[in-house]
Amino acid sequence: MVQDIKKVMISIKGTPVPAENEDDTFELMTDGEYLCKDGISTFSYVESELTGVNGMLTTFNVESDRVILSRTGGTTGDMIFSENQKHHFLYDTPYGSILMGIDTHSIHKNLYDDGGSLEIRYDIEVDNVSVSRNLFQIDIKSFPQ
Repeated sequence: MVQDIKKVMISIKGTPVPAENEDDTFELMTDGEYLCKDGISTFSYVESELTGVNGMLTTFNVESDRVILSRTGGTTGDMIFSENQKHHFLYDTPYGSILMGIDTHSIHKNLYDDGGSLEIRYDIEVDNVSVSRNLFQIDIKSFPQ
């Protein structure tokens, strides 16, 4: 195991923009792992029953010019967030594949060795039709050593 990996608390807030009411927002607090090395920050966590995909591993790789969200176990598909660019991917589910697109408007990151914050504003498309505008707000805090 790499010594630089830290146990962290990850707080994720997902909100459609504009949010019509508080019920539209999803919030998740979970423990996970975090690594910041060579200009790339990586954090991951295992989904629970609360998210409806128990046991699935979700990983964010934050690079200088993009963020890649990968999921394995149950559903698969890499979501690539890159400012002012659109990325399409097949989102595989147990019921079949869906052609989706991510159109990223902005990425704001403040990540360092012990955690930090990440904010992504993006649109989701299904079969080339925009279905929602969204905001991810993520905070990562390492546990005291």
